[in-house]
Amino acid sequence: MKIIQMADLVRFRTMTTQELRDTFLISSLFQPGQISFLYVDLDRTVIGSAVPLAEPLRLSTYDALRASYFTERRELGVLNIGGPGTVQVRDAEYELGKLDALYVGRGNEKVVFASKDASHPAEFYLLSYPSHAVHPTSLIRASEQQGSKLGSSETANLREITRLIHLNGVRSSQLVMGFTRLAPGSVWNTMPAHTHMRRSEVYFYFDLDADQRVVHLMGPGDETRNLVVANKQVVISPGWSIHCGVGTKNYAFCWGMGGENQEYSDMDALAIADLR
Repeated sequence: MKIIQMADLVRFRTMTTQELRDTFLISSLFQPGQISFLYVDLDRTVIGSAVPLAEPLRLSTYDALRASYFTERRELGVLNIGGPGTVQVRDAEYELGKLDALYVGRGNEKVVFASKDASHPAEFYLLSYPSHAVHPTSLIRASEQQGSKLGSSETANLREITRLIHLNGVRSSQLVMGFTRLAPGSVWNTMPAHTHMRRSEVYFYFDLDADQRVVHLMGPGDETRNLVVANKQVVISPGWSIHCGVGTKNYAFCWGMGGENQEYSDMDALAIADLR
């Protein structure tokens, strides 16, 4: 498990393009037949993936966690962006189709990922934070969630937001998680931009054509930088950074947060005219 040490505002201002990418961008996930994880010292975030093929993949622990098993002190959010698959938690098995999610609570020693068809494997995106309370493992069907439409075609940001793990739905200790899908012809996400110092955020971009890109904007609103992001790549966003972007085509992204506050509306908005 690679450990990423997050940059602060002082270091951020002098970083090269490659240093920004090495610190804030994750491009090494979704390896066939493997579970992959990275540990970020910011809010003790763990970001990963599982792509089981013919053989199931069992979630193990890592030296960086100093735990006897992965969820001993952690909770885990799972989003499937691939083919049909299953996640076994203890003795219960949950079937996840594309965009279905699973919340795995603290204290579940056995977690196993499997695909229904190795030629069209499930692709599980994983996001984990420390947990100080026990919440039940819960399956979340995307088709059963009420999406919220935001934006418009005139501003090229018509999109639907689906909340998966949140205060008014499946509960957690600190993990908040959902996904956004942009309509055809729309390319801007999360505009007007905002920050929230109470929690960091992780953006996982998916359903983007292989030859297309998203230009993700980050940094303080008055001193922004950008990361050019491809399909199935992840951007880590500290509380002091905006997180928005524009694509060369429509796409989807999973947003996940952890920290002090689970209130979805707790945002410090920036006017578009004030961005620099």
